[in-house]
Amino acid sequence: MRILLIAGAFNSLTQRVYAELGDRGHQVSVELVTRETPLAEVVRRRSPDLIVAPMLKTAVPREVWSARPCLIVHPGPVGDRGPSSVDWAVQLGADRWGVTVLQANDEMDAGDIWAAVECPVPGVGKSDLYRNEIADAAVEAVLTAVARVASGTHRPQPQAALSAAERTGRPRPPLRQEARRIDWHRDPTDTVVRTLRAADSQPGVRDELLGDIWYLHGGHPEDTLTGRPGELLATRCGAICRATADGAVWIPELRPPRTPGEPGRSG
Repeated sequence: MRILLIAGAFNSLTQRVYAELGDRGHQVSVELVTRETPLAEVVRRRSPDLIVAPMLKTAVPREVWSARPCLIVHPGPVGDRGPSSVDWAVQLGADRWGVTVLQANDEMDAGDIWAAVECPVPGVGKSDLYRNEIADAAVEAVLTAVARVASGTHRPQPQAALSAAERTGRPRPPLRQEARRIDWHRDPTDTVVRTLRAADSQPGVRDELLGDIWYLHGGHPEDTLTGRPGELLATRCGAICRATADGAVWIPELRPPRTPGEPGRSG
């Protein structure tokens, strides 16, 4: 099949999907999409049999998904909706998560299901989880969904027809800074580490330290040092160790707030 990948960036997942589909004999092309991209015009020009969106932050126009099959790769289990799925998986301490391949429609993440694959959630940061377990599940789900589309006989499953037991996820709001806030005097080390890891690349956890505002990225538990909750205990190779309610954590990166006009942080 002629398959057009549409993505916000040619990131590691998009590259893997591109390679895996090409290895299976499909003619694969890629279009990087922004809000200004005339996607309908792009699709008419490329005339694909199938559109797949491995990583897309913008909505697909109705004139595109109503004209030909358009599959959205959502990094959450069946029933999950929202733009912060992987963040929630880490912050909530989920043992298992998943990836769902959906038919694009008018409602974000609410389309019929072409494939779904579960995956474990190890104790790592959001970026590592996305590049490994989530990416592995996403590739498996995409290959399954593409094979089902190519068969011409498979019919995707409407989410409304699923039982409560089949919907292991649920709609969740964006994980904003208010929900990421750390209470250094009350939160135990495990909670602090999960909160930091859920924001390890973007957006970071907004916090006040030594009278200034910083964004904290990444977190690792400290085995020995303790102190008054919130107190700075040590530094090492640019990282800081800060006391929690029942121990301490190492924070490898602190970033000052971005000033207007400054380029955004990559990653």
